[in-house]
Amino acid sequence: MKNAELVTFGNGGLDRAAEWRADSVNLRNRPDAKAVVLWRGKPLVQADALVKIPLDHPLLADAADEMILLGRSEGAPLFAADISGWVPQDLDLTTLDTFLDPTEQVHPALPDAAFRELRGIMTGLDRHDAEVAATAKAIMGWHRSHRFCARCGQESTMAMAGWQRDCAACGGHHFPRTDPVVIMLITHGNDVLLGRSPGWPEGMYSCLAGFVEPGETIEAAVRRETFEEAGVAVGRVSYLSSQPWPFPASLMFGCLGEALSTDLHIDPAEIEDARWVSREELAKAVTGQHPDILPARKGAIAHFLLENWLADRLE
Repeated sequence: MKNAELVTFGNGGLDRAAEWRADSVNLRNRPDAKAVVLWRGKPLVQADALVKIPLDHPLLADAADEMILLGRSEGAPLFAADISGWVPQDLDLTTLDTFLDPTEQVHPALPDAAFRELRGIMTGLDRHDAEVAATAKAIMGWHRSHRFCARCGQESTMAMAGWQRDCAACGGHHFPRTDPVVIMLITHGNDVLLGRSPGWPEGMYSCLAGFVEPGETIEAAVRRETFEEAGVAVGRVSYLSSQPWPFPASLMFGCLGEALSTDLHIDPAEIEDARWVSREELAKAVTGQHPDILPARKGAIAHFLLENWLADRLE
């Protein structure tokens, strides 16, 4: 797929500067060092750009002591800081951690910027900022869920500028986890297979997807997941594109699969519904003219794959 890296969060050009990770303490003392800031996974943005602030900015008084080195930006160190311990005034707890939190939080030290849900802003960010935000959200999420050693259960500590956790009790080393997920564009002639999960916005349909299991190839996962969810047998499978997806920590492998039949046998434990949609119907859905189908969210790899299938740009 010639335009495979045009997917959101891909090909942003982030220089991860792995050679700097052993010296993050000294890097934090550089006057040109800056940080992007997250609150409960929401990046701090101003207009359509990530805010990058000096490490002596008053806002960082609320930040956790440990910062993660994301890489090198214009020759200078770029860190990620977490201020999830800060409690905004009038915080609405009912919307937090929902599929798409519409609320914004403003810190008094930077009143012209706001913390916003990444799903809602991902298509407005430029490629570099999108990759930086996705990286920061994913690595911070990993640290929150992996505080304790998987070998002995003792609390571990951050190492290598945030790209490792070490356990003093047993000597174990732990590294950021990314979960492989297949997301498949399953076609049969002029039709594509779409499904929906419970809890999605009403009418929203997308490509089927599922986690790759241990000992399984990507192709085998595509066939297994499609059959488990919709009862559709798949023949030839080919890779199209990938997308880092920090909700919370997946790498999506976009694949094209050729269905061997159109018979559907939906497993309600897996998905709520599945249906075959013609190219003409999908075109109406993408333009908002279909009576009961909403397309996959813009910015998601499913939308990217479906849009390119409509335009005959998969090869």
